[in-house]
Amino acid sequence: MKRSFHQQIADFLEAEIVPLYDDFDAGHQRDHAHAVMATSHKLAQFYPEVDETMLLVAAAYHDVGLAKGREHHHTDSAIFMRADERLLQWFTKDEIDLMADAAEDHRASSKHAPRTIYGRLVAESDRQIVPETVIIRTMQYTRSHFPGLDKEGQWERLVEHVHEKYAEGGYLQLWIPESDNAKRLAELRATIADKSALRAIFESIFSRI
Repeated sequence: MKRSFHQQIADFLEAEIVPLYDDFDAGHQRDHAHAVMATSHKLAQFYPEVDETMLLVAAAYHDVGLAKGREHHHTDSAIFMRADERLLQWFTKDEIDLMADAAEDHRASSKHAPRTIYGRLVAESDRQIVPETVIIRTMQYTRSHFPGLDKEGQWERLVEHVHEKYAEGGYLQLWIPESDNAKRLAELRATIADKSALRAIFESIFSRI
């Protein structure tokens, strides 16, 4: 039996795009790509107007720009997607532009809201707000990008980052009301507000990452 259009693309993503994440930091490996793809699919069930194949592609490509560094990785992901001529065998240029916009709009620190439902779904799926996972990935990023920091320096950066991004008034925003992120964010904020609890989690993780 001939494989479906969707399955052809899913196979392409798994063979050619997801492996790119192997070269990224510990918080952005294949498991991250797969999690964003799976969560996007789950949330898409609430939005029947969404083309799930296009959403899958946007989710798979959303962080490939990390190959050029973190600062502009969202825009570099969009550039990579628009330049990937392999996508033209399945999608029109306008469709590729829509998916590229969604990949570009996923960044939590973006100054503007995602432009389309595809961007909102990918951005929401990228949040993955599981309190311990957030803390682990922040610590992994710190070790990878600030190798000169001692233990207390790593602790101070963790506190600074989680307050800036996740605490009340932080820059992270949620876009899809059907996701579990609001409840998880509340749990994370309770931990952030209790500095001794946050320190205890830091201590338990420090020696095992």
